[in-house]
Order: sequence, then structure tokens, then C-alpha cells
Amino acid sequence: MTSSLSIKDLLALCKLKVVSLILLTAVVGMLLAVPYVPNLLLVVVASIGISLSAMSAAVFNHIIDEKIDLQMSRTDRRPLPKGKVTRNQALIWGLFLGFVGIGLLFFFVNALTAVLTFLSLIGYAVFYTMYLKHATPQNIVIGGAAGAAPPVLGWTSVAGSQGIEYALLLFLIVFIWTPPHFWALAIHRRDEYKKAQVPMLPVTHGLEFTRVQILLYTVLLLLVTLLPYLTGMSGVIYLISAATLGVLFLGYSIKIFLEPDNPRIAFKTFKYSVNYLMVLFVALLIDHYLLMTFGVSI
Repeated sequence: MTSSLSIKDLLALCKLKVVSLILLTAVVGMLLAVPYVPNLLLVVVASIGISLSAMSAAVFNHIIDEKIDLQMSRTDRRPLPKGKVTRNQALIWGLFLGFVGIGLLFFFVNALTAVLTFLSLIGYAVFYTMYLKHATPQNIVIGGAAGAAPPVLGWTSVAGSQGIEYALLLFLIVFIWTPPHFWALAIHRRDEYKKAQVPMLPVTHGLEFTRVQILLYTVLLLLVTLLPYLTGMSGVIYLISAATLGVLFLGYSIKIFLEPDNPRIAFKTFKYSVNYLMVLFVALLIDHYLLMTFGVSI
């Protein structure tokens, strides 16, 4: 590595804001997995392992997308396009993060979580970034499976395969959330994706079709987020939160549909969608511990 290389540049490759959201959903998965407070050391080690693995996947995404990043104003200031980090340096950094992250999970958590984390890393860094992203406008739908894995990884860290069906509900929520979340950004950045020849839905099928898809997926998301309550996984606190957040999200989606000439609404929807997922998972957690403390969700 060159003397000008800084830890700030290396961390910039890790998409720390995205990783923080991944970590939140993973930790919530851990805490929901058992009807008591899990071992704190296990939670910390699992969190570090999952975070490092997610950071590794982000680094490989930067390496593979370097040429595309050069063509987009949203990404052209990243360390690789700016020449602050070389491809070899980034590759070593990504491998280091991945080996340490998966190693921690395998030796100090459990083999199931390590294997699932490795598969999600490969799914995002290789299957999605190298192939799906350039092959189909459904890239974000299919590739969303990797991004929806963290709650399952958190769950298996603490409970193994026990009660995995509930972890899959959390997976389903994030999986259905991903398309309207990302397509809102894709509408906002449509011209840049078109310039970079990335077949995002607004580029291949137009803005009107994408708006309809965002609306339909948001309706589906609202219904899916009711499942934790309907299956007895959570209580009334979560139900009220999920319904309120979902109706607000639906309002944004309707606005995108009814105001096609409003250039700001798509980006506002994207920003809301991030906060939506954070608050939804926090509501799951609050409801869970109220249920533990009082025996009922109040």
C-alpha cells in the first residue's frame, strides 16, 4: 500500500451507512430469536462478524463497479474512481474483512451463520454485482435476497435453526421493501443509470411503469409487515407501528404515481424508506421486550 493510503479511504469503500442498517436488522434478529436477553458477548461477536462481512461485500462491489462509478455523479468521488485506493489495495482490504468476518462467525458463533453469511456475501458481491445488475431490470428484486439476509443471520447466531420460520418473516419484509426503496432512487438517478448502461427498471421500462411497480410493491409491503402480528410473533405496539409506517410509505408511493412531474418526490421517498425500515425494526424490538416484561403487548 502507498503512503498516501488512509484508513478514511478504506472505510469509504465499506458503505458504513448501509452496513449500519444491515447491522440494525441483524441485531434485532438476534434479540427476537429468544424469549430472554441473549448472551451479550455472543451478540457483540456476531455483530462484528456480520458487519465485517457486509463491509467486505461493499468493497468488492466498489471494485467491480469502478467503471460505472466513474460515469455517475453520485459515485464518481468514491476512492477507486478518484485514485485514492488502487484495485489491488481494495482487493486485499476486501479479502481481509471477509476472512476475519466469516472466521469470527465460524469459530465463535456457529457454522450455520458463517455459511449463510458467506453465501449472502457471494450473492451480493458476485451474483448481483457482476451478473444480475447488468443482465435484467429485475436485478434488484432477485438480488434483494442477499440484502434481506441479515435478520436471518442475526437469528441463527443466537438460536441456530430453531424458530427459523419467524426469521424468514423478517427476511420477507426486507425482501419486499427493497424494490420500492431502490426504484425510488433509480427514478431520481435515471439519467445516470442510462448513461452507465445499467438496466434499472426506469431505464428499460420507463418512469410510468416503475411508478406503478413502486405502488404495487408498497401495498404488498404493507400487507407483509402485518404477518409478525398475525402469526403471534409480535403484538399491538408493533401492529400500530407497522400500519402507521406502511400507510405513510403508501402515501409517498401514491404521490410518486400522481405527481410524475415532481422531481423531488422520488428522492424523498427513498430517504423515507430508509427511516421506515429502521423504525419498523425498532418497533419489533420494543414490542418484543414489552411482551417479555409484562406478558402482553401493551
